[in-house]
Amino acid sequence: MARPVTLFTGQWADLDIQVLCQKAAEFGYDGLELACWGNHFEVDKADAAYCRETRNMLQQNNLEIYSISNHLVGQAVCDRIDERHQAILPERIWGDGDPEGVRQRAAAEMIATARAAKQLNVGVVNGFTGSAIWHLLYAFPPTPASMIDAGFDDFARRWKPILDEFQKLGVKFALEVHPTEIAFDIASAERALEALDRHPAFGFNYDPSHLGYQGVDYVEFIYRFSERIFHVHMKDAGWSAAPTEAGVFGGHLEFGDRRRYWDFRSLGRGNIDFEEIIRALNRIQYEGPLSIEWEDSGMDREHGAAEACAFVKEVDFKPSAIAFDAAFED
Repeated sequence: MARPVTLFTGQWADLDIQVLCQKAAEFGYDGLELACWGNHFEVDKADAAYCRETRNMLQQNNLEIYSISNHLVGQAVCDRIDERHQAILPERIWGDGDPEGVRQRAAAEMIATARAAKQLNVGVVNGFTGSAIWHLLYAFPPTPASMIDAGFDDFARRWKPILDEFQKLGVKFALEVHPTEIAFDIASAERALEALDRHPAFGFNYDPSHLGYQGVDYVEFIYRFSERIFHVHMKDAGWSAAPTEAGVFGGHLEFGDRRRYWDFRSLGRGNIDFEEIIRALNRIQYEGPLSIEWEDSGMDREHGAAEACAFVKEVDFKPSAIAFDAAFED
């Protein structure tokens, strides 16, 4: 095994963290990527004692931690705020629901998350950024370039001060490139970097499942942003080779509906080529964790989480330390 295999706890937030630690150890995981919701990691409680207790709990279950994740709050920093956000945000962030107030409180919470990560002695916070222009994805009525420019300007204005604080703390922010975010493919990820003047604290939580069904070259993403891959999610997706009732946009159908063109799958059961991903990660010398974000609405999650852990440990391998034909040389 070349890298530690961890479990992202976001899809398990209904379970008490102590229960999940025991399960993850039984499933065979080496560590956890703690989500900042449920009671898995609570940013507002993350003083020295809380962080010490969190590490002790993990160590008692022979688990390590390499990152924490605050996708839900990060989403609100740039988004067009509506009633959906109230369902995912802590009350202290939602407040009275005034959109600009929500965005500002979310920004402050992301800085607090960096401080909590530092206290926990982890160097990466994964998350979302939100986007003021996702609703403009399909260009009709015709979208002037100035509107897109304004969206990236808004992103930079809101996130640069956050990233400056991350930089001071020695913590990286890893955006999970994902539909509804400011970056959702290679082109928009490059533009996000440019908008931030390639801020050193900003990079990516690589997740191929959000790229493959779009038709994005998810292996090329690794090479293109080799120095910005701060964390890796292992997650699979399957898409149809034949026409379907609902295409890439999903037809407003829920996950698991057989009429969809694509859906998330347990690792090894979709279309993602994980061997090529491992080879690419070896070439860029990525040595961080492979964190499983398990989603498959057609499978029992405990069965799936254990199966996925075994799959990743099987597919991962160390790069060669020598050229295979070196033995032929004198």
